[in-house]
Amino acid sequence: MAQASATATPKSASGSDERVRRISGVRKLLNRPELGSLSGVILVFMFFALVAPDSGMFSPDGTLNWLQVSAELGIIAIGATMLMIAGEFDLSIGSMIGFSGMMIGIANVFWGWPVWAAIIFAFALALAIGFINGYIVVKTGLPSFIVTLAFLFILRGLTIGLSVTLTNRTIISGVIDNPEDDWLANLFGGDAFGWLFQWLADIGVIDTFVGGVPVVQGIPMSIIWWLGLAAVASWVLMRTKYGNWIFASGGDAKAAKNVGVPTDWVKISLFMFTAFCATVYAACQVTEFGSASADRGVLKELEAIVAAVIGGTLLTGGYGTVVGACFGALIFGVVQMGLYFTGVESSWFRVFVGAMLLVAVIFNNYIRKRVTEAR
Repeated sequence: MAQASATATPKSASGSDERVRRISGVRKLLNRPELGSLSGVILVFMFFALVAPDSGMFSPDGTLNWLQVSAELGIIAIGATMLMIAGEFDLSIGSMIGFSGMMIGIANVFWGWPVWAAIIFAFALALAIGFINGYIVVKTGLPSFIVTLAFLFILRGLTIGLSVTLTNRTIISGVIDNPEDDWLANLFGGDAFGWLFQWLADIGVIDTFVGGVPVVQGIPMSIIWWLGLAAVASWVLMRTKYGNWIFASGGDAKAAKNVGVPTDWVKISLFMFTAFCATVYAACQVTEFGSASADRGVLKELEAIVAAVIGGTLLTGGYGTVVGACFGALIFGVVQMGLYFTGVESSWFRVFVGAMLLVAVIFNNYIRKRVTEAR
């Protein structure tokens, strides 16, 4: 009896409790929201590596092209993802891009403001509009889809109306002629780490133009902003109390409010964040091209939402990831530039977007059911 008891004791200590439900490593992987978008990234890279190996798509300058396209979409996709996790939508993101860009152009070219003041002015207006968006949603209880759809038209109309009234044109050129002379313009325009690429050109790693100028002169600031925002937003979402509040607000806002989560403040702040991201996008474009146009940002709000959904964010809120949205934006950039490098008609890109959205929604619905069952 003593021997049997002795042998039973270590078995009980090391054995598993049948009341604890263990999840295998494969199941944990399937439950990750980034899985679908990561798989999509791998597939599109493999596809274009096979069909366009000699097109220059994966050369240093070709890589920079699709990275920049991905970064511009990724910036606004990050804001859209955070808001969608909280259970809301912002359909005014695209109009905000055009509005903020024109405000920078008008303030700089026609009012004679320095670039830094024009950029701060655009950010202040955008944050105020984001606050109004969020305030109306939380105080009236109206769907954010309707409220921000209204602001989509309001901002687009304001952009065109103000630009025509004040400047008699819808495109303003000559913006930021000398960005290197302005401390704030350098944070949005130009290239970073130019010295590194010059050194790589000097040792023969990358090609150069006549005169020794490298074909890639640095990393565009839009890519730096994308990576920086992604890192900060991921940390906030996964490692802070505010991030928990975002998930709680999107999962069950009433229950979250009952336990003390300031859901109204969370949602208003996220509407302001989407406006901030849209203005970062606008500032990067204005400082890069030296012009502002009233029609910039058209349909970008839908692309941002699609990137978020491809990245694993549920349309119902409460579930998603910033990293997945960045993968979704990367898929967009690779496919869009890949079609260009392979000479395929660009209209097929829209077909791809629609197909990816449908596949992502079906896959995310499957993952949501698996997560629910796991609980």
